[in-house]
Amino acid sequence: MIRFDSESTVAEVLAALPSPDHVAIAAAADRQATLTKPAGSLGRLEEIALFMAGWQGDPRPSLHKVKAAVFAGNHGVAARGVSAFPTEVTAQMVGNFRAGGAAINQLATACGAELSVVSLELDRPTGDIAHEPAMAAEECLEAMSAGAAVVTPRTDLLLVGEMGIGNTTPAAALCLQAFGGSAADWCGRGSGVNDEGVSRKIAAVESAIALHGPHCHTAFEALRRLGGREIAAMAGAILAARVFRVPVLLDGFICSAAIAPFVAAQPAVTAHCLAGHCSAEQAHTRLLDRFGLEPLLHLRMRLGEGSGAAVAVHLVRAALAAHNGMATFAEASVAQEL
Repeated sequence: MIRFDSESTVAEVLAALPSPDHVAIAAAADRQATLTKPAGSLGRLEEIALFMAGWQGDPRPSLHKVKAAVFAGNHGVAARGVSAFPTEVTAQMVGNFRAGGAAINQLATACGAELSVVSLELDRPTGDIAHEPAMAAEECLEAMSAGAAVVTPRTDLLLVGEMGIGNTTPAAALCLQAFGGSAADWCGRGSGVNDEGVSRKIAAVESAIALHGPHCHTAFEALRRLGGREIAAMAGAILAARVFRVPVLLDGFICSAAIAPFVAAQPAVTAHCLAGHCSAEQAHTRLLDRFGLEPLLHLRMRLGEGSGAAVAVHLVRAALAAHNGMATFAEASVAQEL
């Protein structure tokens, strides 16, 4: 199990990111060239198969163990009226997850994923980022370690999601700090706030960047000052997955924002990630462009919880079914192109 004991541990992980298995990719590509179809005719499904082969180190990749993890945390900045819901909803939704009544429960079951729900000190919201750091260094490291704990080398595919009232505000702050622009570029309606709510969100993000921006000299420092416990947990899970060469399906804006500081510092961080979908949150397209990732789905989803990534698992399964199950031209006695 990976544990983030210090900021230097985080830096060491970033400095030693493993690469995919290029031998496995080449062997998978050789197999693709022999399957009973015109070259490239399955489009991105073929690309997905090669991606999975590289990270699993197997020319015939599989999805026996898909792991879905939802992390929950509360935010001090929510008191500024940046969400359409009260913070009590976070704990209530955690109860719903554990009772099996949420969207992610149904979608995880449908795609064959094992679901874990990790609650992170809901009775103690993070600091209001417009006034103070979200977390002390030790708190952020603990949250990252809680995320890392859900990942094992035996995981074939990981997807992570979140629940945290107000968390599109710290997500927007992380993106603004990482990639610049204006607060308005990164602030959307989140849970469905009106124009006044968006204005409050923009003001909170502007205050947060003015306060913390000069001190965000590292990706970790940006995460602990501007993020949240569930956001840090997602970052820890995604980084741990990279250490174990476990491929990751990213969910929506908040999940993606969790690694924005790390991508800004080291763009190769996303090499083991597929963008499961592009959410209806207005800044998600901009963020995926910064990551250099093309989403698999555009379904106008904006729920979070890992829901979009869970739907995208079906595409990965389809890609591997075709890659592994199709006959070759020789096996099917079909003439190959001249």
